[in-house]
Amino acid sequence: MYNGDSKAHPAGQWTTGICGCCEDPGNCCMTCCCPCVTFGQSAEVVDKGKTSCGAAGLIFYLVAHIGCACLYSFTYRSKLRGLFSLPEEPCNDCCVHYWCIYCAICQEYRELKNRGFDPSLGWTGNEEKLNRANQMPPSVAPGMTR
Repeated sequence: MYNGDSKAHPAGQWTTGICGCCEDPGNCCMTCCCPCVTFGQSAEVVDKGKTSCGAAGLIFYLVAHIGCACLYSFTYRSKLRGLFSLPEEPCNDCCVHYWCIYCAICQEYRELKNRGFDPSLGWTGNEEKLNRANQMPPSVAPGMTR
């Protein structure tokens, strides 16, 4: 799933901090108003399409209403960290989601974007984008010479 842009964003380092919401104000506003959408989009990409945006967002919405969204959402932070070998910062994943769930969701969305994914496209859209980027242009036979 990693797009190979290791010079710009090396494995083992987050591309933004937990409080880097100013770097993407649109994402910040969306997450504050409707975190289930931002979370669902990121979860679909992290899960490589095994979980749809709608399903992940709905589960998040339901567990948020009983007060334990962090128990569901932190698992996707762990998966994201595993994909890019990211450290468990600033504390363990469950604590980050318990104390700063909106900031964590925003950071995870930004991380995907900064590593070449667009969570708003879903997994299929990102897979197509990556496949197009990895395709070699067709070779053209040299013209006939006399």
